[in-house]
Amino acid sequence: MAFRLVTNYASYIMNNNPFYRIPYYPEFNRFSPDTAEMAIQMLLKESHDAVEQLERSCKPLWQEMVVPLYEAERHLSIAWSLLHHMLSVANSAEWRSVEEELQPKIISFYQRVGQSKRFYEMYCAIRNSDEDAQDAVRQRILSKIIQAAEHSGVALDVNQQMEFNELETELGRLATKFNNNLLDARKAFSLTLTDVGEVAGLPADLRAITAAAARDAGSSAATADNGPWRITLDYAVYAPFMKHSQNREARETLYRQHVTLASHGTADNQPLIDKILALKQRKAAILGFQSAAELSLSRKMAPDVAAVYKLFDDLASASRQAMAEEQRGLLEFACANGFEEDALQPWDLSFWAERQHERLYGYSEEELSQYFQFPKVLKGMFDLAERIFNIKISESSGEVPVWHDDVRFYKVFDQDDNYIACFYLDPYSRPATKQGGAWMNDFRTRERSSDGAVQLPMAVMCCNQSVPIEDQPSLMRMGEVTTLFHEFGHALQHILTSIDEPMVSGINGIEWDAVEIASQFMENWCYEKNTLKSISAHVVSGAELPDELFEKIVLSKNHLSATAMMRQIFLSATDMDLYARYPASKWSTPNDVKCENARKYDYPMIDDDRFLCSFAHIFGGGYSAGYYSYKWSEVLSADCFAAFKESGVDNAEALRQTGLRMRETIMGLGGSVPPMEAFKAFRGRDPDIKSLLRLNGIVGRAVCERVGS
Repeated sequence: MAFRLVTNYASYIMNNNPFYRIPYYPEFNRFSPDTAEMAIQMLLKESHDAVEQLERSCKPLWQEMVVPLYEAERHLSIAWSLLHHMLSVANSAEWRSVEEELQPKIISFYQRVGQSKRFYEMYCAIRNSDEDAQDAVRQRILSKIIQAAEHSGVALDVNQQMEFNELETELGRLATKFNNNLLDARKAFSLTLTDVGEVAGLPADLRAITAAAARDAGSSAATADNGPWRITLDYAVYAPFMKHSQNREARETLYRQHVTLASHGTADNQPLIDKILALKQRKAAILGFQSAAELSLSRKMAPDVAAVYKLFDDLASASRQAMAEEQRGLLEFACANGFEEDALQPWDLSFWAERQHERLYGYSEEELSQYFQFPKVLKGMFDLAERIFNIKISESSGEVPVWHDDVRFYKVFDQDDNYIACFYLDPYSRPATKQGGAWMNDFRTRERSSDGAVQLPMAVMCCNQSVPIEDQPSLMRMGEVTTLFHEFGHALQHILTSIDEPMVSGINGIEWDAVEIASQFMENWCYEKNTLKSISAHVVSGAELPDELFEKIVLSKNHLSATAMMRQIFLSATDMDLYARYPASKWSTPNDVKCENARKYDYPMIDDDRFLCSFAHIFGGGYSAGYYSYKWSEVLSADCFAAFKESGVDNAEALRQTGLRMRETIMGLGGSVPPMEAFKAFRGRDPDIKSLLRLNGIVGRAVCERVGS
């Protein structure tokens, strides 16, 4: 009787735990580190027991092996992903502690599944003989599962598997530590300015934001006009400060802090970088690959490392001369306007680029932001998606629990008012607890159960734009506008899926270097006239963006675009060299790799630069040997946007027809087909690099034809 009471009590506790058997709409308002730890420990045991039973009894049939194994892992996978979500939006010592405690166990569980020779043999048999698995989608799923098992070490001997598992556990720990160090280092620094002369040039909204930060830090009397002003490395503050501050000394201080972030003290990422690189190279070697990059690309769209370097060469050859002309013109402009040195320093570039932009095009970023109120931008973006993809988006905030008061919730319907998807939006910066940057994650994937019921896809978008001050809405800089559109592109691809197999539904199963196609495609609409005017309304007058200002924006879109292109190539090449060629005799440290690429691609850098310590994409995220994906995808996304331009963006019916074709192919098919197949189904041909070069305004038709030949 006592045992039954204990069992029933444990059952009662778990059934009331919001992290256990998470409902379709997660109860974010009840989430806590304690409930997460308790639930995931239980889910680990349940998943382990289910896997053990299945391994003993499974048959080489899709319905008796693939589906049950997916179900055995489902609840654990959901809970673990939501724990990581809370860590990114509500970071605390308690959430970190739980993640650090559970991560080795989670990794161990998935290693155990991935390294099961029994499961591997079943998958191979199902791929070859099960009639239920012979369609193209399930064949692709099985091929990916088999490859993942091979990359998990299923074919290794016992000693190699032991080493491999230790590597995976340590790499998971190091990635988490890298990101936590970066968050801690960013939080630890601030620069307080007290004299009004020290904030000369700063826009009114930035003064208000930094005065509010000073009040939060204890300066209760701080005002936008009289200060003090607390300047942080949060990007929503750092970027506009570097563009507008006339205080060159403060710009230098901030820049030096920015490029040495997490490179010293208790939050030093430099030793972690060395370990991550060494462990990933060792992992690749155990699996039989020449490098970590070769391992990475075996799962991607690019055929090999040589093809990636060719992309760098093609783009750099088209951009180098244009960049030199841009930088020469920028220095001449600065010198003509009071700059007294013979070279611009890195902390001068954003400031003088913004002044040149204002002079060339007759408007400032501050002036332009007055037209982009967050609520208006959001509505215009949704209206565009509705026109292109034949959907309806309805705000339903208040209907479901959220993790912060800022978070909004939306439902998506088709034209017959059928509920087809939903998503959350967390728009504002919270530097103390929220990860920097912007991202999209999937909370739920479209899938059809055996009884025919369909689980609808669910996404979340997180940004870090400026917080509204008092009764004024958040005013968005152009970069924040394009970022919002970018993340919404990711969300659209996930929620517009037509695939019912969860492993390749939405964004799942898409090769990493193709996953940015939809997001970058949406960014391009920010420079299309009807769209830009529809998202604009002056914060004082309410007037939409004037035609004259729109024309200036279009003209200015590619201001210093060759410089931006070369920066992306520099970042991508540094990443690829670190994972494909390092270590080498010519490079003693990872920093040497970075410095050589800075010289090769003319990237300005100070001697003390340690930006690798904040390069979270490749050391704390999923972009190792994959940062090139942004440019690889951009070639395809530019070509997708060109299809809309060719059909006529002002022709409503043509726009709808082209949008429906894209929804049925690139958006709808997701990971169920190779990305090139989806692209060709939409475009009717191979991608053309000339679309990207023209879109960026880097080269004219003659050079495009030469590069494309």
